[in-house]
Amino acid sequence: MPPLPMPGDWQRALVVAAHPDDIEYGLAAAVAVWTAAGKEVHYLLATRGEAGMAGLSPAEAGPLREEEERRSAAVVGVSEVEFLDHRDGVLVAGPELRRDLAGAIRRHRPELVVTGYFGATWTPPGVSPAYVNSPDHRALGQSVLDAVADAANEWIFPELPEEPWRGVQYIAVSEMLDPPHEVDVADQVDRAVASLCEHRRYLELISSEPVDEQARQIVDMSTLTEDGRRRVGFRLYWG
Repeated sequence: MPPLPMPGDWQRALVVAAHPDDIEYGLAAAVAVWTAAGKEVHYLLATRGEAGMAGLSPAEAGPLREEEERRSAAVVGVSEVEFLDHRDGVLVAGPELRRDLAGAIRRHRPELVVTGYFGATWTPPGVSPAYVNSPDHRALGQSVLDAVADAANEWIFPELPEEPWRGVQYIAVSEMLDPPHEVDVADQVDRAVASLCEHRRYLELISSEPVDEQARQIVDMSTLTEDGRRRVGFRLYWG
């Protein structure tokens, strides 16, 4: 059964990620489609990615990666980027993270909440050895699903100052292998590449290839299908 288009009956989205650059590894292409269509999209980052740059201390890397993320967001039409300041590398799925996410959902008041793939591995089922997904990604994804319900319940985390928000219609989780829903991003590939290129210092550390070539390869890998289409895939849950 071919994937269905993503629902369009929403106006404001909140995209939630663990680290700077997570959104740019594919999701930003869908964000560019949405903002070009007049949708309002905000970003929420659980950490500043301060443990992600070898040879650069967290005190130096955190502000650098935050600034790269803000520039990257602006390329695809996102002006509001919030950081929760959890410690990079040791996110824990539990009440503390859920509370902070629920508070942010109440502040941003989205109809659509988007987050990245958080399965145990990046490798298709049955393939062994497999590439293990980041523990931060795994912890964040489940907490995002739970925090949408928390944000709507006045009796969970009553210490939060924000009013409950019950307006989330859908939660969209990135899905690359067999997505039930998809966004056609053919017209926004170049903006997605430019967005990822803003993570210049980070990309320069992980490869000697030119940044623009790295970015193009990454966006191709995450959006290009075997039949030549360009899409970002999602699995949807009710809000």
